[in-house]
Amino acid sequence: MPRRREGRLVDLEVDILGAGIELQAEDGDFYGFALAKRIADRSEASALTAHGTLYKALGRLAERGLVESAWEDPGIAAAEGRPRRRLYRVTGAGAAACRAEIEQRTAPALSPRSAFA
Repeated sequence: MPRRREGRLVDLEVDILGAGIELQAEDGDFYGFALAKRIADRSEASALTAHGTLYKALGRLAERGLVESAWEDPGIAAAEGRPRRRLYRVTGAGAAACRAEIEQRTAPALSPRSAFA
């Protein structure tokens, strides 16, 4: 995995924030498996992101205040006959960080020659 530059997001974090923003716009809070599936769908990947990798990245994003999470109501999970889900939400800071990272990556680089012209 490439080294992280201070204040920058790695590719997986950009993918998580981008997919999370999409899911949030459609359904509100989202959970890990839906997020992994959306990332795979967006990148046309044949496999889902490894769950251990995904949840570690979500933890890093939460520590930086870019996503927040909470456990869903146990009654909802019980009514659907499944375990509770941890629900995630991209914060305003997370959406801004994602936009800024994408802009930095797509901005044309100045050539050394044009800097002195």
